[in-house]
Amino acid sequence: MTGSQRWPPSGTRLRQLIAEAIVDAHDDSEQRVGFLTLLEESLALPFETEVLGARVTVERIDLNDAEEVVAIAICRHGRNRQAVPLVDLPLPSPRPAGAEWIEAYRHWARGR
Repeated sequence: MTGSQRWPPSGTRLRQLIAEAIVDAHDDSEQRVGFLTLLEESLALPFETEVLGARVTVERIDLNDAEEVVAIAICRHGRNRQAVPLVDLPLPSPRPAGAEWIEAYRHWARGR
C-alpha cells in the first residue's frame, strides 16, 4: 500500500485484515503465526527505514523468543543485526507494499 491510498487504513479495513490473519487460529500464539505468514507473503522486503537515527534495511519478519513478531534489520553502519518489534518499527515514506499488514498487526497487538 503506497501513494494515494488511505493511511492509516480505516478501522474497518484493519478488522478485515485481522480477521483474515486469525481465521483458523485458536490462541494468541497461532494468531501471531497467522500474521507472520501473511506478512511474509504480502510485505515487500527488503525496505529501508530509520531506527534511532540510523538508516537500516529491514530484511525479514520473524518471531523472537518471546513470540513477538519482529523486523530483522541490518544497520548500514557495519553488519550488526538487531530485532525490532514490529509495533515499534518506524515506517518509511513512501511505505513498502503490504505495509497495511504491519498496521493490522499493531492494531491486534495493542488490543491484547
